[in-house]
Amino acid sequence: MLDRRNGIDLPRDCQGAGAVLARIGDRWSVLIVVLLADGPMRFNEMKRKIGGISQRMLTLTLRGLERDGLVARTVHATIPPRVDYALTSLGHSLRTPVEALGLWAIAHLPAIEQARQAFDLRSKKELGV
Repeated sequence: MLDRRNGIDLPRDCQGAGAVLARIGDRWSVLIVVLLADGPMRFNEMKRKIGGISQRMLTLTLRGLERDGLVARTVHATIPPRVDYALTSLGHSLRTPVEALGLWAIAHLPAIEQARQAFDLRSKKELGV
């Protein structure tokens, strides 16, 4: 179905956008984009700064971001080998929306927590708990 207002083919375009949003909207990808916004970083430095992420999950997330063209991996021919990760120009273009979304989340967190509590209370009443 074509949305005449925006020229968007809803099923096709939303499916493609959904895959992109799933990548950039996951917990670890957002943190990595924020970290790399200040400049290149090595794997273990990222792992330390993020905290709570396994080596495997960091590797998978970085590979996904690299595959999508958001992160570049540079191997330096040194002994021992050194690998840096940096945002590409496409990755840098993601900074503004990610920061805006983060600010929105922080500003609305109290209202969201209040809505969650109200929902949980209603659910308990409906279940008779």
